[in-house]
Amino acid sequence: MTDPSSSGHGTDSGTSEMNVERWTNSWATNRRRFLALAGAGATGVILGSTVTACGSAAGNKNPGAKTSGAAKGRAGDAGETLFVAGFQWGPPTSFNPYSATPAWPTGGGQSQLIYETLLRWNILDGKLYAGLGKSMSMPDKYTIEVPLQEGTKWADGQDLTADDVVYTFELGKQAALNFSNVWTYLDKVEAKDPRTVAFTLKKNPYNPPTVKGALNSVLILPKHIWSKTSPDKIITVTNMEPVGSGPFKIGKADQTQVHLLRDDNYWGNTAYGKPPMKIVHHQIYKSNSDGDLALESGQVDASQQFTSQIWTMWEDKGKPVGTWLKEKPYYIPGNLPSVIFNLSKKGLDNVKVRKAFAYAINYGDIAKTAMSSYSDDAQASMIVPKGSEEKYFDASAVQANGWEYNPDKAEQILTDELKAKKGSDGIYSLPDGTKLGGWTISCPTGWSDWNTSCEIISKNLKAVGIDVKTNFPQAPTWTTAMQNGNFDLVHNTYTGVGPNSPWARYRDMLDNRGVPKIGKQAFYNYGRFSDSRVPALLDKAAAAANDQESIAAIRELDNIFRETIPVIPVMYRPLEFYEYNESNWTNFPDEKNPYAPPMWQGAGIQWLFKLKRVGS
Repeated sequence: MTDPSSSGHGTDSGTSEMNVERWTNSWATNRRRFLALAGAGATGVILGSTVTACGSAAGNKNPGAKTSGAAKGRAGDAGETLFVAGFQWGPPTSFNPYSATPAWPTGGGQSQLIYETLLRWNILDGKLYAGLGKSMSMPDKYTIEVPLQEGTKWADGQDLTADDVVYTFELGKQAALNFSNVWTYLDKVEAKDPRTVAFTLKKNPYNPPTVKGALNSVLILPKHIWSKTSPDKIITVTNMEPVGSGPFKIGKADQTQVHLLRDDNYWGNTAYGKPPMKIVHHQIYKSNSDGDLALESGQVDASQQFTSQIWTMWEDKGKPVGTWLKEKPYYIPGNLPSVIFNLSKKGLDNVKVRKAFAYAINYGDIAKTAMSSYSDDAQASMIVPKGSEEKYFDASAVQANGWEYNPDKAEQILTDELKAKKGSDGIYSLPDGTKLGGWTISCPTGWSDWNTSCEIISKNLKAVGIDVKTNFPQAPTWTTAMQNGNFDLVHNTYTGVGPNSPWARYRDMLDNRGVPKIGKQAFYNYGRFSDSRVPALLDKAAAAANDQESIAAIRELDNIFRETIPVIPVMYRPLEFYEYNESNWTNFPDEKNPYAPPMWQGAGIQWLFKLKRVGS
């Protein structure tokens, strides 16, 4: 499969040269007017007691925003602080990026404020940019080389070298970590010299996109600290005083907040400049509504959480709030939140039962009610139908073999195809006595959009004679249960758009290689799906020499998805929510000022260095 990240930078076969993009202020915008999305999470930050009044923004980009005289911003330490929300939902219990529930900002897909990756992907152009590594090259088909940037150091002053990178990747071979699967495609990782890392790819299976994806996602650890722990104990380390390579350190972390202090000795000050804020503060909210109010009032400067009808903040209330797009759909799509079945559960292991689920769900209601109309109606495909994955989407196959909201069809499947009988409680049972009920669908408490989606799904299923109740535990509890297969149905999303999508999404959903049995921690394929056709097709897609081959293989995988229905996509949402309030900080990127992507992870960290304090 051709790696989107390498577009314009060479090929995956033969000798090639792929220089990683450097940060500049001239990135081309790749904006597309997608319909759709909205999505997950929410967490917030209760404003610290030091936060007082918020002034109006200088250079406000929102024409409807009200101003009140000279720009001021917050006074004192609060003015030197960037308040963020939308990542941390419970008390931080670990800053180990490879634990089951790493706290912000040490989890995957979060801003690289403490730990960093070699390269950073940009959703606007699909390219990889410099991180700890300054470039990437392929001297031959099976070798990727990444030289480190000049002067890379850890927060304790020790040099960050190629040995640290080798050590981190080797951990994934010695222990079951969230990137261990990359070793399915890697033969070895070596320090070519103290400042250059060489990755040797396996010839079979051959998968350059996944290896490049790992360069964008594996957070590098300091060997001199972590090597004191046995690899099989790595995931249990809580690491509450992390030593990273990023521009911030943990200042304070408790059940109400995560407070980061700028590291003025950050190695990247030369490469990227010094972050303008001295503090980044994430207080822990209990619900989206708390975070919404804080964003609207300017107590939160930037947020990654679902906010219903966010446009009313600037159109109706005149607040200096913005997103990437000023008109619908406001965000760039990048994820497919879905219902994931536990296929070991009696009843849920029957594909016709799952097909009845698929026809019973009102996707339009979810898009409108749960997603605030940020999403199109979800279709019967695991491909994001617009944007970078559009070429893989087979509309005719979806139309011919997919499903849509049709409760009559759902009941027809139950009664005619499954011969199920409805009990006095209105719930069907299969001929063998298996009752289609007593199940739960779960997602974390406080994720209001997903909570609403689950409630709609529960109501839809009850209407056709299937009993599924909702359950909203704390996020860490939910994550652990999902990874260990201790669930009936979960509302979650597999890999979003990225350097190796949609291939990685099908791996997450369908591939049983490397996935432990129920009771042990899995990092993908939570439902424990298995199909003998899948591994070869995945390998074929990964090693495809051109678009035609990769599209054909991906479409075959999408056909298997529709045939077996291990998950049901229910909405489209952004890869990340990106919204801001310019009461205290300005120069957030948007469609008209696209110097950085609307991301927190990967290349999105660029805007952190370019913000300007109001009145400065």
